[in-house]
Amino acid sequence: MDGGYYAGWGTLALVNAGLAQGKNRSGLNWFLLSLILGPVATFFLVISDKR
Repeated sequence: MDGGYYAGWGTLALVNAGLAQGKNRSGLNWFLLSLILGPVATFFLVISDKR
């Protein structure tokens, strides 16, 4: 696979971690979840309410 694919997936995981921390959620947990689920994790994070 192309190296850009991995860079994009990792960047998405970092963005999700920051977004999760902004919603008072665990950034590390969401980072790891995003590495597995990618855009699906982003969707669930965006629609979730802030704690």
